[in-house]
Amino acid sequence: MAVAQSIMLAAGGTGGHLFPAFALAEELKRRGVTVDLMTDMRGDRYGSGFPARTIYQVPSATLASRSPADVVRTTMMLARGTRAAFSILGRVKPSAVIGFGGYPTYPPLVAARLRGIPTAIHEQNAVLGRANKLLAKRVTAIATSFDRTKFLEGKLAEKAVLTGNPVRQAVVDAAARPYEAPSAEGVIRLLIFGGSQGARFFSDTVPLALFALPDAIRKRLRVVQQAREEDLERVQEAYSEANISAEIAPFFTDLPTRMAAAHLVVGRAGASTVAELTVMGRPSILVPLPHALDNDQLNNARRLAESGGAWCIEQKNLSPERLADELEKLLIAPDGLAAAAKAAKTAGRPDAVRNLADFALALAEGRKTGMGRES
Repeated sequence: MAVAQSIMLAAGGTGGHLFPAFALAEELKRRGVTVDLMTDMRGDRYGSGFPARTIYQVPSATLASRSPADVVRTTMMLARGTRAAFSILGRVKPSAVIGFGGYPTYPPLVAARLRGIPTAIHEQNAVLGRANKLLAKRVTAIATSFDRTKFLEGKLAEKAVLTGNPVRQAVVDAAARPYEAPSAEGVIRLLIFGGSQGARFFSDTVPLALFALPDAIRKRLRVVQQAREEDLERVQEAYSEANISAEIAPFFTDLPTRMAAAHLVVGRAGASTVAELTVMGRPSILVPLPHALDNDQLNNARRLAESGGAWCIEQKNLSPERLADELEKLLIAPDGLAAAAKAAKTAGRPDAVRNLADFALALAEGRKTGMGRES
């Protein structure tokens, strides 16, 4: 039986794809396996210090529309990426290639199949993403994060394994802090973040909602909020006028620590966000990004809300007045926050990174990955 010498990970340049790949890389490194990363030309734009021996950048493109021009442009770019990936894999000779979604994973996985290298994809969301949907028939095995994954049916489901969505060690470390609901007169710590695509809505909505809260609640607030660079000044001014203590920044490198400290999180419902909230056991109001491909965030948020670990409100239904009402109801009843935190923790999969590493090594060493239909 072969022993895995190295494993190539492939991930798009967004946090939702890079962070679970990062977590797997950490675990494989702990097990003595060399990890390389193949990504698009954005590389590690989060400055996370990805734990790979080498980070390879290959051309890629996302299909923006169905217009003939976009289809031709995307196809040509993916073909260029596949040629580049084929050459890199020939030099590196990994034991397996595992993709984490996004069109940048398409060239490495297609090239790996052409070279006869075992392949797998990991789906972070409750719905199979478009790139993963294209690759699902071509790969050796599929790892999933939810017990039910939309569009994963029939023969595809037969090669699927439920591993969960792994989180980084920083999240696991922060999760050691138990949740404590706000006391009757104590401070209330709110954390608001929306990612690069979703922060603008929260910049427009949340300050107005918090300003509308009763004085007795407002004076206890300690807000940490992500905002786009161009919105920082106006958001800070809004909180200053409302006499609300707030720290505003475009990005927080210590977000897991801040999440663990929060009494309530208001955010989007990306797969990594949901995984981190559940591993930590933190209550949240989730506002899925509208118009997301295949409604993946809406599916993620609904799954967590069904468990009792979050409240899902679609953006089209969330005015500042509605958010103020929801926040007031939650903040005057801390027992409800504590119950949601417990439910979120129950829904979490803290062993996901170990499961995925076991899956990756079985794939690389030619062993059975535990394939079977999702339960």
